[in-house]
Amino acid sequence: MKSKIKIFKLLCCVIIPFLTYPQNKKNSKEYITKLSKQAVANLCENKYEKSLVQAREALEQSIILDDNNLIAQNYNIIAANFDELSESNKALYYYSKGLIYAEKTNNPNLLKQIYNNLGNIYCFDKKNYSKGIDYYKKSLRFSAIAKDSVQILSTEMNITWAYFDINEFQKGFPYLKFSNKNQTKYGDDESLTILQLLNGMYYTYINDTVAAKSNFENAINQAINQNESTDLKYIYQEYSKYLFKNQQADQAYIYLTKYDSLNQKITSEEKQNKINITGINLELDEYKRELEKIETLYRDKEQLLKYEKSRNKRVIGIMVSLFVVFVILFYFFFQNTKLKQNNKLKDVQRKIQDNLINASIDGQERERIRIAAFLHDNISAMLSSAGMHLKTVHSEIENIPEEITKTAAIIDEAHDRVRDLSHELLPTLLVRFGLFYAIEDLCEKNSNSKIHYEYLSTIPTNTRYNSKFEMRVYFIISELLNNINKHSKATKAQVSINLGNHELLFHVHDNGKGFDSKKVNIEGFGLNQIRARIKNLDGDFKVNSKINYGTSVKMRIPILY
Repeated sequence: MKSKIKIFKLLCCVIIPFLTYPQNKKNSKEYITKLSKQAVANLCENKYEKSLVQAREALEQSIILDDNNLIAQNYNIIAANFDELSESNKALYYYSKGLIYAEKTNNPNLLKQIYNNLGNIYCFDKKNYSKGIDYYKKSLRFSAIAKDSVQILSTEMNITWAYFDINEFQKGFPYLKFSNKNQTKYGDDESLTILQLLNGMYYTYINDTVAAKSNFENAINQAINQNESTDLKYIYQEYSKYLFKNQQADQAYIYLTKYDSLNQKITSEEKQNKINITGINLELDEYKRELEKIETLYRDKEQLLKYEKSRNKRVIGIMVSLFVVFVILFYFFFQNTKLKQNNKLKDVQRKIQDNLINASIDGQERERIRIAAFLHDNISAMLSSAGMHLKTVHSEIENIPEEITKTAAIIDEAHDRVRDLSHELLPTLLVRFGLFYAIEDLCEKNSNSKIHYEYLSTIPTNTRYNSKFEMRVYFIISELLNNINKHSKATKAQVSINLGNHELLFHVHDNGKGFDSKKVNIEGFGLNQIRARIKNLDGDFKVNSKINYGTSVKMRIPILY
């Protein structure tokens, strides 16, 4: 549709002068803009050969400059030249190329023009109306963004004409209504001519013959006055359709003849224009291949730059990742070192504590032996001697004073207590008969009406070990039984002993009230000394207890022979 192309040229002529170009340096944006402006000016004056040469040079420089706005604009100018020359295939090719770059810029002024021009090609040359209308609607969207009311009016009229051409008048009517409403404000004489043509077509459809005839005749007069032969050709064609529909065959034939005549004239002019630019057309075909090579070169360069950027990002990412990993590893190394130091410190503190406990245990045992020996060898002996003297006096005197009798009784009681204390400090059975005999005796002594202790052992009672080892084990068992008596409220308890691989295995358990060994700190039950004693013997022990299910203590103690 030639009127649409002229609208595009008018827009270009309006927009380009506002661009400044203070210098003519080749390859500069200012130089390319000036060259593009000259190409548009020559297009408006129908100097197609000159316009194509200038647009071709501007396009080459735009590609070298890698400016998507300028590339899209010059592709659009080249396409518009071929559109004017009715070379629709070439026009479509260059419009499509321009659209690729225009979409990269998101420039609404470029996009509205190219979408509108693609709509013209598809609707009025390729007769692919659905695709053409889709491009028109995209042009409307970007025209609204650019706030270009003139372009909006032009595109609304194009959509109207496309729908009317395929007899979808109801779909086209809203666009016609909009065009009628805004023609006075945003249109010109040429758009008024096209609008009158469209109104004539619509009134023909609704059978309003008076309105249709009036609009067609006004459109014919308007086109003749403006010397718009292309518009006049289409008006003759549509008016002849109107006349045939209304049974005015003679008149219809006249206007159809005028249409054929004018169409032949226009076609002849287009052929002459094509002949005039045959040379440049051939050059453009060759240059098309050169431009594609340039585009490919710069596209490859752009991809290489993108690859290098991507590679640099990956390298930086790897370096950052390595740094983060290093920091994390250093942190964990530092924490691990700190933890090891803390563990070493705790180990030292634990060893000091163990040494203090062991020293205390060794001191207690030495004092126990010393005091027991002193009580047995000295105090007990002295009390025995005093008792013997009193008995001698008692046999020689007939009337013994009551004080002597009481004194003798006190000495006997003191002697018994000293002997018992000496046995507690260092049990005679342990010294004379060994560990197992002493533990069995200990179970019997602790049994009473409230609790019964059962002794079980797979080891012969007369088995003997190192005396110091026997003493320590004995007092461990003694302390456990003491805990049962104090805390368990048990009625039954059992001490079992088995021989392992050069070690004694003890199991002491009761049926008392028990406790939650997972929640309660067992050190509060007097087991700290027992743990220290067992650890001093390189052994270990485990405590397991449940509420109302009693307590179980298992010990493993290496044997010292």
